[in-house]
Amino acid sequence: MSRRPSHPVRLLASALAAGALLTTAACSDGGGADGASDTAAEQAGIAERNAAKQTPSGSPTTSPTGSPSASPGTLTESGAKAALLTEADLEGDWNQVEDADKWRDRLLVGEVDVAAFLSAKAEAAECQQLIDGLYRDNLLGEPSGPSALAGFEQGDSRLLEQVAGYDRAGLDDRLKWLDSLPQTCDEFTVTDSDGNKRTVQVTEASVPDVGDAREGVHVTVQGSADATPVTLTLDIAAVRVGTSALTVTSGGLDGGQASSVERGVRQGTERLQTVLDGGTPSPQPTNLD
Repeated sequence: MSRRPSHPVRLLASALAAGALLTTAACSDGGGADGASDTAAEQAGIAERNAAKQTPSGSPTTSPTGSPSASPGTLTESGAKAALLTEADLEGDWNQVEDADKWRDRLLVGEVDVAAFLSAKAEAAECQQLIDGLYRDNLLGEPSGPSALAGFEQGDSRLLEQVAGYDRAGLDDRLKWLDSLPQTCDEFTVTDSDGNKRTVQVTEASVPDVGDAREGVHVTVQGSADATPVTLTLDIAAVRVGTSALTVTSGGLDGGQASSVERGVRQGTERLQTVLDGGTPSPQPTNLD
């Protein structure tokens, strides 16, 4: 079994900076002006020194309202649904369907051949998670918060998007796991209950530079359907925004849908960010490139 190098996608980091609010005192004219002026100057100096001690140069502070300006909001049930892609967000002849939650592909059902792996059970378990996750539409694990699905069809191809809230640590772990798959599970064999064998290949896939973190993989499953050789091709991308994430999976027996996945990721991330910022996504896509 060959091994391909893994190229982790670097995470983007953002920093917030705010200045310290310094307190000044004014002098007043009239009786006792000299003493009052000295006292006010001393108080102003003390206040300024205390402010400098409490707020070191370059350290972030909260906004006057007491809340960070760039923190994503919490995903709600209605927000997850509003963040889902629409037909207008996708190029081509994609038509939205109502039963996407029932989609299952039998080519993704089977047991991974443990004997083919150098590290046997450990590596085989990782690849089994991939196959099972694709079949159950939970590559990022079970959501800990609200979730919503949208499905689209174009000819014999399908596109499925999931938007959901997750535990942050668990979400980061799953993204790292996705990144490792092209090396750990570059090629393996799956056997179904009838003894039919299928060859699965996993390679890395590029993902638009959106969100806080992102990963993508390209998967092919070679087997047979009704005694006819077939190849199922899937392009998968996942993007994290705060503690929420979207996953876009597309393809079919006609081949992959990399361009549709890329567009879906761009539009989907924009819609999710808008929802988390407290807004309402536009009915017409704004990111047309």
